[in-house]
Amino acid sequence: MSSESTEVWTGWYRDRSGAEAIVITADGRHVATRIRGIEYTGESFAALSAADEGGQALTGCVLEWDLPLPVVIDGATQPATLSCLLTLGERADLSLTLHCGGAAFESCVAGGDFDGALERVRRQLPPGADFGRRLLQAA
Repeated sequence: MSSESTEVWTGWYRDRSGAEAIVITADGRHVATRIRGIEYTGESFAALSAADEGGQALTGCVLEWDLPLPVVIDGATQPATLSCLLTLGERADLSLTLHCGGAAFESCVAGGDFDGALERVRRQLPPGADFGRRLLQAA
């Protein structure tokens, strides 16, 4: 992954055994994180698996992270934060909450479809508002 085209986010991994801080990277094609010494990669958050563990899917856990996602309203850029919560179990459930200007815009989707959930958040923004930057597609 080239540093010019890689997003890096910090967050938390939680399961029955406890919690630990993690770093998540996305390069436009893959998402990756290391949990308890095991590298998990996939084409999306909902498809993270451990190649060194026979392709075992990441499941029975929660991933949580925040990322900056400015919002442009009538030409003025406002700082905003996108909070992400992914529950991986029998299915993947993704919750996104955009915190901007004292308001919260939320979206929850089954299946972990990051792009779909992000589009739902975008549609809730006031008329004339849009995200101030694009996130990489692999998330």
